Amino acid sequence: RVQVAVSGGGSVQAGGSLKLACVVTGYDFTDYCIGWFRRAPGKEREGVARVSILRGNLVYAESVKGRFTVSQDNAKRTLYLQMTNLKVEDTAMYSCAASTYEYPCETGYPLTPSPFTYWGQGAQVTVSS
Repeated sequence: RVQVAVSGGGSVQAGGSLKLACVVTGYDFTDYCIGWFRRAPGKEREGVARVSILRGNLVYAESVKGRFTVSQDNAKRTLYLQMTNLKVEDTAMYSCAASTYEYPCETGYPLTPSPFTYWGQGAQVTVSS
């Protein structure tokens, strides 16, 4: 049984930093394509970043490039999202999701939540001006 657990988040002023962690258990950690997503109030869920744990193919949304960094610790079965230079518009509920299929992480595949099967609970990130 696959389980996804998210930790981190919180409140910070614009320009600050926060870090989220996503632990995925169930299958071998290298079997997963894992994505970070967020949903701001009144908006659709959008992709933030995604990576194949085994092959890489790390992709960031344009809105977070240069500010957010994904890293992984295979021994801890954890994917991290380091967020720096946060902006008010980054305020959202952030979620982590995993797929045991590779195609959501293939080069050129869009950063979209629909292929991801296993979802963790959200972590609120609030950025104030």
